[in-house]
Formats: sequence, structure tokens, C-alpha cells
Amino acid sequence: MTDLLSLHKSFILAHLKEGDVCADFTMGNGHDTLFLSKTVGKDGRVYAFDIQEGALKNTKALLQSNGCDNCTLILDSHHNAKNYIKEKIKAGMFNLGYLPGSNNKSLTTKRETTLPAVKDALQMLDSDGILLIAVYPGHEEGNLEGIMLEEYFETIDRREMSISKFKIVNSPTSPFFFIAEKK
Repeated sequence: MTDLLSLHKSFILAHLKEGDVCADFTMGNGHDTLFLSKTVGKDGRVYAFDIQEGALKNTKALLQSNGCDNCTLILDSHHNAKNYIKEKIKAGMFNLGYLPGSNNKSLTTKRETTLPAVKDALQMLDSDGILLIAVYPGHEEGNLEGIMLEEYFETIDRREMSISKFKIVNSPTSPFFFIAEKK
């Protein structure tokens, strides 16, 4: 059976190499941040964003326990990333929804900040860069975010960027992801 988590990492690995700059736009508990950190190595740089102090604390502990010191952890919304990232990025990851393991399922990413963040992230992409956005349609806001993003991606010229959607068709509330690859 297809493991979407492994699949989306394989797409990132086709674009990201040691020494590159990348961003985890929704750090959560830090697992994507750690993956990106190990991929770009000591000469690379990872920017990671979250609005929850607990996410920053968990990510910092995970990175420290794995000897990763190439990350800039930022306690701010992903829609403000352009205020912190001044160089082009080779890869970016969004894992929308709520903080895994949190008891507060009402605190989720929101359409009003997700769309500007994704638009900015696309502008930050270097040539041959990739942006991966994981969507969780099992809750109302996640479903609406997915619809909004698909409608937006349909407006992008395919000669500038290739946008793909990976979804388990016979499981409508399962997570899915978009991949935007800059040409």
C-alpha cells in the first residue's frame, strides 16, 4: 500500500541536496524540520515556522537530540515567512491542520493565512525548487483549505510550474498532498 509520507519525502529528495536552503512552514513537532535538516546537512539552512510555543519547544528538543544546528526556528505564522527568508529556497513543506498530539483541535491552519503563505512560498522557490503541501480534509477547515488551494493552483501557468495532487481516491477523508515544482 502507498505510504503518502514516504512518497512526499521522495519527491523532496529529488530536488533538495546538501548545502541548500529550505523551509518548514508548519513545524509542528519538528519531524519535517528534522528531515529537512538532515537532508541539507551542516552547510544547509532550514527555516521553520509555527505560532505555538509548544511546537517550537518540541522541535528544538528533537533537533538538539539529533545534533542538528542548522535550523532557524521562528515563533510566527507561515504567512510572515517572507519577513525572515531573504534568499531563494530549494524546497518548502506545509503540513496543514492542527498540531499532532494536541488536545486543542480547534487551533488549525486557516485559509486566510495559508493561501498568502503558499503564494509567498512559491515566489521564494529557486529554479528546480519544490513545494509540498499536505492537506487534511478530515476536518472542516482542512477540507476547505484543500478546495481553496486546488482552485488557486489551477490558475498557475503550467509552463512556469508543474502542480500535482496525490490522493487516495477511495478514501475521501484521508490526507493528500500537492506538489508544486518550479521549472
